[in-house]
Amino acid sequence: MSSPSVTVRGNSRHAVVIGGSIAGLLAARVLHDRFDKITIVDRDTLPDAAAPRRGVPQSRQLHGLLASGTAALEELLPGITEELVDEGAPRGDLQKDALWYLDGHLMRQAESGLIGIAPTRPLLEHVIRRRVAASLPGVTVMDACEVTGLVMDRRGDRVAGVRLCRPGVNAQEYEMSTDLVVDASGRGSRAGVWLSELGFPTAPESMIRVDMVYVHRHFRSEPGLLDGKLAVSFTASPGQPRSANVLRQEGGRFSLALTGMLGEEPPTDPDGMLAFAESLGAPQIVELMKTAEPLSEPAKMRYPRSVRRHYEKVGRQPEGLVVLGDALCSFNPVYGQGMSVAAMEAVLLGALLRDGVENLPRRFYRSAAKLLDTPWALSAGGDLRFPEVEGKRTPMDKLMNRYLDRYRRAATVDAGLGRTLLGVINLLEPPTRLLSPSVVLRTLRTKPASAR
Repeated sequence: MSSPSVTVRGNSRHAVVIGGSIAGLLAARVLHDRFDKITIVDRDTLPDAAAPRRGVPQSRQLHGLLASGTAALEELLPGITEELVDEGAPRGDLQKDALWYLDGHLMRQAESGLIGIAPTRPLLEHVIRRRVAASLPGVTVMDACEVTGLVMDRRGDRVAGVRLCRPGVNAQEYEMSTDLVVDASGRGSRAGVWLSELGFPTAPESMIRVDMVYVHRHFRSEPGLLDGKLAVSFTASPGQPRSANVLRQEGGRFSLALTGMLGEEPPTDPDGMLAFAESLGAPQIVELMKTAEPLSEPAKMRYPRSVRRHYEKVGRQPEGLVVLGDALCSFNPVYGQGMSVAAMEAVLLGALLRDGVENLPRRFYRSAAKLLDTPWALSAGGDLRFPEVEGKRTPMDKLMNRYLDRYRRAATVDAGLGRTLLGVINLLEPPTRLLSPSVVLRTLRTKPASAR
């Protein structure tokens, strides 16, 4: 098909971002420091307000922002935390203002200094889009438009543009030239297919199948419910592949998520949802479901597997293309890592761009692999606790799981152990912190409370 060409003229440098969600918007934010023109392309017609959208079906579900993600967002967009609070997003201490049921054991509450903020996914995306797409000069959004492929330079070793198409009766592909393409199109990324069609090797993948199903519903926030707490979290454990989370969010509402894995599927009728919650052992969640007014119909979502694409292991890859966000690594959503890791990857990309764009893909993938190692190990380790989940396990893994079982029970008594665990979960401290001599000694010396 012959196609017209759109070229950015003059000496300006141009970057194209595929995907206008959180990862793409934050990538555009750091590209703005280096490029004169940034074009964000998204298949959706993007809303003007904070609202779920078709291209991000999970936007209707409960999302969490880790403390590390909040810090990364603040680094990229100073003042955004207060802006979200002004929009109504609640904020609180992640240990004092939340109830954490770990394998049925209620973590002891105490002041931790770890501050969490709880916007809905649509509000967070809306505020970021307002700060990036509507406020930064040179940033343009092309919504209702699809990237259908990559355009290579004459030598065939650098991505020099993208092919675009606006759906419609007379849809026609055309090309847009660019100095850099960032693929932030999420789990449905086509980058691997495009590269394979161009003769480049396929990136190896790590995959963990969890077959998760989660059901979300909003409830009106009533006085006294949750005793003013920000959140309640009940985690799944071997033999109990069910979990539930409640988060206080803007608009005077609670977000409830019921989750099942490995064949467990939360129902969507009110009685079935209540029975599912009653099977867990978190009375605060049951009370909310019995007394609070529902504000939305239940919405179901499936997540079959976590996938990590190892572009850092590919020997030959083109210049001019970087893949990040869920397109690079898609985490089990129950751990709430995706948005935070995307923000951390954007910070990393910005730092690498200060040294220019040459050899950027290889430099980014090498550094991103180190960044991803910890959250991937935490989520994979959590999933591989379940014997039904396929994956390699070593005798050391079994020993570590026994220690962590003891650790969770000890955290019902020792608030300091809970603070350390939350630091690791929030990607502020390395997992090795759980094995420091002083922490191990406290874990082994603490007489655990019984399960509640």
